[in-house]
Amino acid sequence: MKKIIRLLSLLSIILVLTSSKHQTTIFIIGDSTAAEKLHPTTNPERGWGMVFQGCFTEDILVDNHAVNGESTKSFIDEGKWQKVLDKIKPGDYVFIEFGHNDEKSKDPRRYTQVGSTFDANLRRFVKETRERKGVPVLFNCVVRRCFWSARLDSVDDERLRSTFYDGNETITSDTLIDTHGAYKDVPAKIAREMNVPFINANKITHDIEQGMGVIGSRKLHMWFLPAENKLVPKGKKDNTHYNYNGAHIIANALADAVGRQIPELKKYVRHYDYVVSAQGRGNFMNLQEAVKAVPAGKKIQILILDGTWRKPVVPIGKNIKFVMYSSVKIIK
Repeated sequence: MKKIIRLLSLLSIILVLTSSKHQTTIFIIGDSTAAEKLHPTTNPERGWGMVFQGCFTEDILVDNHAVNGESTKSFIDEGKWQKVLDKIKPGDYVFIEFGHNDEKSKDPRRYTQVGSTFDANLRRFVKETRERKGVPVLFNCVVRRCFWSARLDSVDDERLRSTFYDGNETITSDTLIDTHGAYKDVPAKIAREMNVPFINANKITHDIEQGMGVIGSRKLHMWFLPAENKLVPKGKKDNTHYNYNGAHIIANALADAVGRQIPELKKYVRHYDYVVSAQGRGNFMNLQEAVKAVPAGKKIQILILDGTWRKPVVPIGKNIKFVMYSSVKIIK
């Protein structure tokens, strides 16, 4: 009887320890380049924050609050920042990436000034995160894909976007052109001033885009010829926003940078060739389609992030290692 009582006591202690285990959350705040996208089954656009969960083990929970069209000003004014603050627990992280919309001087709802309101808002995010005993991490803005050296009349994503693509593109430079100016420099300055980890997302994405070249870098973005993608039948050219493949590439590069800058998170960073998510948080939304895409003879790791799936049929000659989150169900 005493042995049974001791065993039950031990089990109760284990259950308490297990239930009280703290899962570290990474909150992301930012604009459309990181944002959640509505209707992922019919919309191939993705923010890097939307697919960021697939770069970590389950010890990390990514809670993405980035929203299309937001600046530091509108994010605060519209109460979105307060919603994040209310959720922060000690030890959680807040990844802060703005700039694309802060620089839009013709929009008083969103516009902030370098050396003034933009800097002040970033300081506020840092200060208030620390007041909740969270860890702020500053990112600067990712690049826009711009190989057009003519001076822009205004910095606006719409100038680099079209709802129709006929196969032509005006190119005047084989070198990526910066469109962010001083807005890309402020987060690094605030990070030094306030002793905050800094991720140079602008340089990371610049190097990826430039490395892929004028033509290859289109594959990161919402660039589709008419009928090339059934979800975008008229075609599209968008030099700001990522498709699911581009978001996957960018998210992994940023996660690597996070691991280098923040040792406490490095042990949780993972790389997977394919990430399957029924919610659109990977580069595949269907498990069998991911298996089908695997080239014969190449070893591929597939992370199944969520959902309930039928056991996939793996053709002979395909070398696949499956990794699953604990919520995933495989049925025969």
